[in-house]
Parts: sequence; structure tokens; C-alpha cells
Amino acid sequence: MNLPYELLLKEVDESFPADLALEKVAEYIAEKKSAAFDEVLDNAILITADTVVLIDGEILGKPADEVDAFAMLSKLNGREHLVITGVTLKSADKTLSFSDTTKVTFSRLTEEQLWYYIKNYQPFDKAGAYGIQDWIGVLGVKAIDGSYTNVMGLPTERLYKELEKFSQKSLINKPSFKE
Repeated sequence: MNLPYELLLKEVDESFPADLALEKVAEYIAEKKSAAFDEVLDNAILITADTVVLIDGEILGKPADEVDAFAMLSKLNGREHLVITGVTLKSADKTLSFSDTTKVTFSRLTEEQLWYYIKNYQPFDKAGAYGIQDWIGVLGVKAIDGSYTNVMGLPTERLYKELEKFSQKSLINKPSFKE
């Protein structure tokens, strides 16, 4: 998005209450991540996010190992699921949270193709054990309804609009013209 940023890392417990609506889990975790940072500097906006995959009333987070990755990909195989990313914006004086949802339909892949992906790519840091930008996205994603960047983990189009509203200014540096 061509915005200056600094990457900040903190370990955050990504658990959530059992009675929380599954569609709200990603936003809840993004808010927990935001709360882990005590202060935000003036003129700065903290952005935290979390992405989950939802299928059959179950949240698929990040797989623990190859067997878990295979189980997740097998559930998604040839089926439709939702990818939900929750985002929290936090400044020194206010906070805003939102989520974005994309419907993804997978083609039917063979077990050999699923194992090829697991062995040759890095599904372990991705919700649902896949990255749409990876090999599996090119071969296995039949259709999406919604934001492609949301499936990658951050709905940049929506984020940009929310940042402009949140900061109450344009994010484009307007050039000054001289004669």
C-alpha cells in the first residue's frame, strides 16, 4: 500500500471463548493482539490482524504438523469455505475493529497433490494450512467471492479505506506543483 511501517512482534494467546460466534473469532483475536501493546505513539496507528478459515462450523487455524495440515486440506478439498480476517486499528486515543469475509471454493485435488503442497511449501503458518498465493492457490482454488488479499491474510482494499476514515486524512502524499 506504499505506507511507511514498522513491524512489531509479540506472542499472544490466540484462544477464544467457546461461546463466541465463529464469525467473530478473527476480530476477537486481532483485538487481543492490539491489547498486548500498551501504548501507541502520537501520530502512529497500530494495525493488528488475525485470519481464520471456517468450514462446517469449525475454525481451522494454523496446522500443528504435516498430518494436521493434511487433515485440514482434506476438509477443504473440493469444497467451499470462508476466510475471515479480523483487523484492529489503534491510535493513542481510539480503537476500531472490523472483519472481512471471502468465500473460497477449492477444486478437487488428489492426495498426492495435497502431500506435494505440504512437503514443498510452508502451510504451517497459514490458517487452513494454505496460502492462496502459493502453488495450491494456482492449482486448487476454483473460485473466490470477495477479497483476494483477505485470503492472503490482510484485506488491503478495505484496510486502506478504514485507515483513511480512522486517521481522517488521505493517505496519498499530494505533490506540490511549482511553476
